Amino acid sequence: MASQKQVLTIAGFDPSGGAGIQADIKTFAAHGVFGLSVMTAMAAQNTQTMTAVYDLPISLIEEQIDLLFSDFDIAAVKIGMLSSREIVECVAKRLRQYGAKNLVVDPVMVSKSGKLLLQPDAIVSVKKELLPIARLVTPNCMEAEQLTGHPVRTLEDARRAAKIIFQLGPKAVLVKGGHLEEDRGTDILFDGNDFTVISGAYIDTRHTHGTGCTYASAIAAHLAHGENLVDAVFLAKRYMTEAIRYGLEIGKGVGPVHHFWNRSLFEGRQDKDVIEGAC
Repeated sequence: MASQKQVLTIAGFDPSGGAGIQADIKTFAAHGVFGLSVMTAMAAQNTQTMTAVYDLPISLIEEQIDLLFSDFDIAAVKIGMLSSREIVECVAKRLRQYGAKNLVVDPVMVSKSGKLLLQPDAIVSVKKELLPIARLVTPNCMEAEQLTGHPVRTLEDARRAAKIIFQLGPKAVLVKGGHLEEDRGTDILFDGNDFTVISGAYIDTRHTHGTGCTYASAIAAHLAHGENLVDAVFLAKRYMTEAIRYGLEIGKGVGPVHHFWNRSLFEGRQDKDVIEGAC
């Protein structure tokens, strides 16, 4: 039996299970890859709020990375919450050391409850140390504004932001359009030469916890399977749209997206006509 592709997430721990490492592992499983994880931080969080974040010691983060790269053939890496400059720098150093492939960086900066997740000096380190080794960086509009210093409210703003972020060194930039004032749900992919418009339905729901983590993880999984970047993003967008459409009404706040929505379809719990659109 052929072995599964192995994909690593380096991110924070969300005890509510909707975002962070838990969302990444669920997404990997939904895409047929074996998920590995390095924890960078512990959070006190539910669907309504985040009240505390505790960073793990640098030595422990480094040891997790060392042990995984010494044992597994890692086909892609997804980066989530790296809250401090020291964590960003140690992760970037280790990924350069091991020649990490298909690095997808989700520059997590602010939680949905408004809590700052990335310290100001860490943003500088993300730009300097992490983005230059990324195959793709996936900021939402607010994160793109933090990275560029310019407002991102329209598709033209998103194109401008993608160009600026590309100059920081990644091989490609995906500016996600869920918070645009117009054309909401439309993303812009830029590879340094061409723009690709990634269209998608905007679904008006509050159950969107973990969207950024899930989208980036789905892209990483498709890259691990050997898809080219444009196809990987299109396939991940299709999956993400349906994961939002079938978001789970659990908890008292912002519920999580449904990482296994396509499995539910095959089990007959949803409209089977949607199966034709499953990836």
